[in-house]
Amino acid sequence: MHLRTLFRRKSVDQILTDIQINEADHQRGLIKNLTFRDLTALGIAAVIGAGIFSTIGQASYDGGPAVSLLFVFTAIACAFSALCYAEFASTIPISGSAYTYTYTSFGELAAWIIGWNLLLEYAIGNVVVAISWSDYFTGLMQGIGLRIPEYLTMDYRSAANGYAQVRASLGQGTPLNNVPEFARLAARAWETAPQIGGLRLVADLPALAITGLITAVVYVGIKESKNASNVLVLFKVIVVIMVIIVGAFYVNPDNWSPFAPNGVSGVLRGVSAVFYAYIGFDAISTTAEECRNPQRDLPRAMLWVLIICTVLYILITLVLTGMVDYRELAVGDPLAFVFKRLNLDVIAGLVAVSAVVATTSVMLVFQLGQPRIWMTMSRDGLLPKRFSAIHPKYKTPSFSTVVTGFLVAIPTLFFNLKEMTDFTSIGTLFAFALVSGGILLLQRTPSHGQARFQVPYVNGKYIVPLMLIFFAFLVYKLNPEGWRSFVSLSVPDAGPTGGVGFWGLLEHKILMLGFVLVCALMAWLTYSRDLSLIPVLGLLINLYLMTELGTTNWARFMVWLFVGLIIYFGYGYRNSKIGKAARSAN
Repeated sequence: MHLRTLFRRKSVDQILTDIQINEADHQRGLIKNLTFRDLTALGIAAVIGAGIFSTIGQASYDGGPAVSLLFVFTAIACAFSALCYAEFASTIPISGSAYTYTYTSFGELAAWIIGWNLLLEYAIGNVVVAISWSDYFTGLMQGIGLRIPEYLTMDYRSAANGYAQVRASLGQGTPLNNVPEFARLAARAWETAPQIGGLRLVADLPALAITGLITAVVYVGIKESKNASNVLVLFKVIVVIMVIIVGAFYVNPDNWSPFAPNGVSGVLRGVSAVFYAYIGFDAISTTAEECRNPQRDLPRAMLWVLIICTVLYILITLVLTGMVDYRELAVGDPLAFVFKRLNLDVIAGLVAVSAVVATTSVMLVFQLGQPRIWMTMSRDGLLPKRFSAIHPKYKTPSFSTVVTGFLVAIPTLFFNLKEMTDFTSIGTLFAFALVSGGILLLQRTPSHGQARFQVPYVNGKYIVPLMLIFFAFLVYKLNPEGWRSFVSLSVPDAGPTGGVGFWGLLEHKILMLGFVLVCALMAWLTYSRDLSLIPVLGLLINLYLMTELGTTNWARFMVWLFVGLIIYFGYGYRNSKIGKAARSAN
């Protein structure tokens, strides 16, 4: 195996030829049914979901009203990536999304890594959405008097851990009422669950049910999927706008002071939750082969989705933190909570219904995306042929859709919401960073001129180095404690001596040190090669957001990558179509 074979690329012309062959082959082709309006609705369906109905509460609790600025910052990061996605989509209108874009720019190994990581965004990300849906649905049923047993509403591990926590607390003399409510519910689930041979039957039945239902809808066709998405999106956007308008009348400006009660660190604590709200905007790129005019409509839809959703998120955050004190928002259903708090029960109930609708639409779009990425990888030979099989009647990637359904359903039995959210975000950020970097390479090829949409070129020669110096100065002025900690041989909360071992120091600083080195490298490359400003900023911002997810998530990410590489070298490398073609030519 030669090292250079790991970086073999697919040319844009070759991909365009493959698209024409697939469209001419009725056994392999997909139905072109999506318009600009449908694409925009699918994007909004993916972005306005659990983020606006759930994780926005914890983010507001951590950062106060200033978390609205974090939504702006994250939207800018996504906007840079969206522009890069838009150029790739207008150049290569194929369903592979970031996987195919990386194949044409960085080569096969990087493409496989991105394809593997997109599992985190779509399939594994849908585990988070399914669990959230179950929580909302269970609460909604209780609100109308239909109680679902606790052992049918949570995963096995959460029930076991909650039972252990309650027993430990009671053993220490803690009154049961002082034990966290979720732990009490989990313990009740464990105690009341039926047993078979000592095995307690605990399962998140609503999460399993909605996964099966959504998988069935996606299986039977893109037309049915888009119709369902359009209806769900219309309902939830109307509810969100109503919440903003009604809530505005109950805003107390005093609740916005202090604006950033926990400082910059408190605002940045919500990076994972806030970014998770945006990760679905790129999902529409996976439907490229089902668009009537992908080169025109995909770029427009991506940008409009970001604009619409960012405005809604900022307004919702300001209204929430204006209606109640930010310290009251650390709840799983913040929108419903604030209206209950103000005795507006009718609106609170409508919000609860809308939360179920919103998470349903997110699941629908993510469940559409994953099979189409696998289909494209299979066509390239990196996965078995079964993954690219198209149903003769429904014209959908049927086998991939069914596998995705199982891949989402099974983890809901074992994992909880928090464990999966950060893991999903880090894989998506990595994909965004590589797509941004890929545009820097694409702009230096003849294919750049073929794009219907191009990232506006702004020479970053002087802007990028000056911006990096300016932001370093801002950090120094606004967060002096963090600056001193970074440049000194100590870490925060290291004890009275301030000393930690080498590995402790490495754990706390390695991510930021790595980011600083990348910034220095990109500043030099931008200055010496006149690189385009927008892709460079997209690359750096996404890498920075990755550093905020902590070393634990990076360790999990590295293990995930290692497993992916085993699969690639065990199957994909040997069966790659362009690899086989190269070996035949020799």
